[in-house]
Amino acid sequence: MQTTQHIADPGTITYGKAQSLFKLTKFTLSALVVFSAIITYFTVAETYTWQHIVAICVGGFLVTSAANGFNQIIERDLDKLMNRTRLRPLPTGNLSVTEAFVFCTLCGIAGTALLWVFTNPLSAIVGFVSIILYALVYTPMKRKTPFSVFVGAFPGAFPTLIGAVAATEGFGHITFFALLLFFIQFFWQFPHFWAIAWVSHDDYQKAGFFMLPSKGGRDKSTRSRILVYTLSLFPIVLTPYVFGYSGWISAAIVSFMGFLFSYQAYNLYRFGSIEAARKLMFGSFIFLPIVQLTLMVGHKFLI
Repeated sequence: MQTTQHIADPGTITYGKAQSLFKLTKFTLSALVVFSAIITYFTVAETYTWQHIVAICVGGFLVTSAANGFNQIIERDLDKLMNRTRLRPLPTGNLSVTEAFVFCTLCGIAGTALLWVFTNPLSAIVGFVSIILYALVYTPMKRKTPFSVFVGAFPGAFPTLIGAVAATEGFGHITFFALLLFFIQFFWQFPHFWAIAWVSHDDYQKAGFFMLPSKGGRDKSTRSRILVYTLSLFPIVLTPYVFGYSGWISAAIVSFMGFLFSYQAYNLYRFGSIEAARKLMFGSFIFLPIVQLTLMVGHKFLI
């Protein structure tokens, strides 16, 4: 989130190595990713095992931490230019590139291995591919084209596949229900990230990032696309009900959440203010977990 408050020079901020490595993982973001994976696992699995649960939580966290860390290594010089990222471990010099690279590599290997050994190979492959897509494809595209948000939405939604695939036997496979849950999180990311990009647009411009869908930045075209993608999410969250994976009560709840989310997007379209974008951003943080929890309960009890 952008702020106009003066921030001290990064070189004057020092952290211990352990704290710096912890910051490199983006713990809160990684924890939210793990939440999506584990909720999806509970939604589709017929039986639960502690082996799967621990592997998804720990392995998923390590894989996500690796992706976040590699992103920060690649963008370390650009992070110095933005207020929201100036105090990260690499711009401040609290971690060297070598230290960060070794840490992220170990996280990636360990996370992939945990998923492979304690869930199934396909779940691990999805986790590994998410690292590659996020770090080596999405990250460099951010300075070239707004299409990067579309590319980044794939690794952003892969946690649902990790959780769903982990619940399957043998090598692992992707069910139709898993794809429905994947596309809910996939399409959710567009209003989510564009709301963040609207709030932090001035900061992103300092690093040359194209995060809003229109080259005009905070213009009417961007507002229109945010509204359209948010409205498109409305029927998508109802697909589990349409295909018989949940009941009418859960359908009513996710419809209500879709209405509230769409209303916030409409306000951004109408007013085009940073405050409206901020409300949409915080609304997105509430929308997804409530929808995922509702679908989990709705599927288990067909309500």
